[in-house]
Amino acid sequence: MNGYEYDVIVVGAGHAGTEAASAAARLGARVALLTGNLDTVGQMSCNPAIGGVAKGQIVREIDALGGLMGETIDRTGIQFRLLNSRKGPAMHSPRAQADKKAYQFEIKRRIEEQPNIDLRQELVEDLLTEIRDGHANISGVRVRGDAIYHARAVVLTTGTFLQAVMHTGEAKTPGGRAGEGTTSGISHALHRLGFRISRFKTGTPARLNGRTIDYSKTEMQPGDDAPQAFSFMTDQLPEPQMPCWITYTNEAVHALIRDNLHRAPMYTGQIQSSGPRYCPSIEDKVVRFADKDRHQLFLEPEGRHTHEIYVNGISTSLPRDVQDQMFRLIPGLEHAQIMRYGYAVEYDFCPPDQLTPWLETKSVHGLFFAGQINGTTGYEEAGAQGLVAGASAALRLQGKDGLVLRRDEAYIGVLIDDLVTCGVDEPYRMFTSRAEYRMMLRQDNADRRLTPIGHRLGLVDESRHQRLLDKQTTMNTIHRTVASLRIGDVPGDKYLKRNEVTWDELKNKFQSELEPFPDAIGLQVEYDIKYAGYVARQQVQVERQQRMLDKQIPPSFDYNAIVSLRNEARQKFSRIRPLNLDQAGRISGITPADIALVLAYLENPRLREGCEVNSE
Repeated sequence: MNGYEYDVIVVGAGHAGTEAASAAARLGARVALLTGNLDTVGQMSCNPAIGGVAKGQIVREIDALGGLMGETIDRTGIQFRLLNSRKGPAMHSPRAQADKKAYQFEIKRRIEEQPNIDLRQELVEDLLTEIRDGHANISGVRVRGDAIYHARAVVLTTGTFLQAVMHTGEAKTPGGRAGEGTTSGISHALHRLGFRISRFKTGTPARLNGRTIDYSKTEMQPGDDAPQAFSFMTDQLPEPQMPCWITYTNEAVHALIRDNLHRAPMYTGQIQSSGPRYCPSIEDKVVRFADKDRHQLFLEPEGRHTHEIYVNGISTSLPRDVQDQMFRLIPGLEHAQIMRYGYAVEYDFCPPDQLTPWLETKSVHGLFFAGQINGTTGYEEAGAQGLVAGASAALRLQGKDGLVLRRDEAYIGVLIDDLVTCGVDEPYRMFTSRAEYRMMLRQDNADRRLTPIGHRLGLVDESRHQRLLDKQTTMNTIHRTVASLRIGDVPGDKYLKRNEVTWDELKNKFQSELEPFPDAIGLQVEYDIKYAGYVARQQVQVERQQRMLDKQIPPSFDYNAIVSLRNEARQKFSRIRPLNLDQAGRISGITPADIALVLAYLENPRLREGCEVNSE
């Protein structure tokens, strides 16, 4: 047998795996990144886009922590748009169409050039553990051919490939992505190690030949006139931008779907697992929204050098002949040729309440999960988890705490706290509404929030940190300059607080004073000034919550010793093992009375004695 020695092994090289490997390597760990196919590193399995509502904030945060996704989409994007631009800045979300292949190749290039990473084509078939100090610890993985890779930390980012089955009508094919297979060894290993495993489903739409689409029957959707980059390190975006187009389903399409529901796997019982509620199949849309006479579809180019078009909004697992008929009924698509048919895929995942807030499994030390194995959906959610898991793996090997971001620090913190505290009953997708401190978590200030954290840990290099310091110096100068201006008797900063006043208007009034300053930074000063009151109120809430956060719960705390505690609360506390009262209070079904009882036992030494369990 051959042996390979590493600090961290990352299994899977999708969006979670590449961010995990890069983060661990930036922290000095020697990393083996193992994937079943080197030609699909960083592949966009579904839509050719990065960002969107709340997802754009996550990408900005990944970038602020030194991750790959932001700079990669900036280099390979073909259309950039800022969503919700007419709303307040907390709702602004960047989104970009990607040149799908260029994005994939750019991610692969960055991984290949990253010091400390060995990228290898290997199919992992088993997880290896050993007992140390009375607890299971990861020791490596076994790959096909019986070679052993040794490491004290393993990050699983297996996507949709665990015991995966693809569905197109009545046809079922093993595989986690069109043209690729599945793997069962890791699922068997997780089951053997005592993990709870469940099933989810996701789907993808057909791809069409753009040369066969009649765009005159559709609406053009161009990119922004002044496109905004994702990365805080990007100075210039690629040109030119490419348009997308919009069309709609109609009653004839809906009637066809209703007539064929008896052949749809979601409605025949062939698929029994839950799918993403907020990205439903066209079958689901027709059934759940029966009052709607049409649904919007986006025709999105897959790249600059292909005619392949992704049809966003019509994910389906209907049979091929029904898909053929369906597209002939849609304006502009009457003669469109299907290049790839839509399908659904079912796959294994591990309910994420089995994880710590730094994404390490509770039952096996050194084993981390990230991405769809945790029940999430989306490239951005996967990349964020990968960064946290990879960083945490490297930090834990250094004897340090894993990376934990609070809910008031990042959307990434909201995402992971929701997963490990509340679990999932459907594929998890991030929304701005999930973030209670979203005024503080704007996409424009992600670098100010997170780059200092990344620099302190070693995730962020000096050039990125220096760029932030320069930006903050410029912002301070702008703020002082604006405050020194006078509009009548009103100071400039007070004047800028008014809803109807903008940075552009102020700059027009005081061109000589404000012309030297970049508009992008001036806009952030405007947001800071305008929303200072709202942010201050949220900060009070954060400080109040921090007092709960500071009330730690010992890992060995015995909830069974609290006689008055409800059985449901006792079971949930014992399973999730919250780190503090703040996390405990967010567990589904937990009441203020339950928290009060735990607090009483934590603060009363006499009562607490009965709750302390010898961890050995």
